[in-house]
This record gives sequence, C-alpha cells and structure tokens, in this order.
Amino acid sequence: MSEESEPAGGPPAHPEYAERVLEVAELIPSGRVMTYGDVAEWLGEGGPRQVGRVMALYGGGVPWWRVVRADGALLPGHELRALGHYRDESTPLRGASRSADGHLPRLDMKRARWDGRTRTEAHD
Repeated sequence: MSEESEPAGGPPAHPEYAERVLEVAELIPSGRVMTYGDVAEWLGEGGPRQVGRVMALYGGGVPWWRVVRADGALLPGHELRALGHYRDESTPLRGASRSADGHLPRLDMKRARWDGRTRTEAHD
C-alpha cells in the first residue's frame, strides 16, 4: 500500500493512478457508460477491482454513475441516485424482470457502452 501526501489542512492528494481513472470517468459522454474493466483496459494499467476501488474512494467529484459493472446492474447502495442520473441523461436501460431486486432496471450495455474512441463526444 502506498502512502499519500497530505497537504497541510487539506485532504490527501490522489495517487497518480486514481487521477488517471478519474480523468477517464470525466471523458465518458452523458448517456454512455464504461465498465470498470473498460477503464482499466483504456488506461493500459490495473484491472476492474483497482478501478472500482478508485471510484469508491475518490469518485464522488466525477460522473461516477458512468463507470459501471459489466453486467449492467446498478451500483449497490446507490441505485436510486444512479437511476436518476441515467434517466436525466437518457442512458439506455433494460426493464427489470419480476425477479430483480427491487424491480430495478439494468443498463442496456449493448447500447450504453462507450468504447472511448471518440473522446471529443464527452460533456457533462
């Protein structure tokens, strides 16, 4: 585990890898998503778990709802907040099955997934 420097009176600085992950999250266009694994692959470093850890620790200041699980399930504990963002951004969703927890929809990964190729598409 690496130590982070802490500026006097401020929060700990983000590690360099975390900064890179957060930069990718900010590039994802409204209404689109990337999986944790997609982000790691795009960076050429780390893996889904490392990206998930960064998002859990530091992702509150970026569009965290655009970095998702590969199965399209909404982030546990944040489902309703994420769903509000998805609806506001017209992110493609699939209807929930009757057996789904809380009857929550899932992301339609075939339509919502962004491949990162057109970086100029990104906006807030």
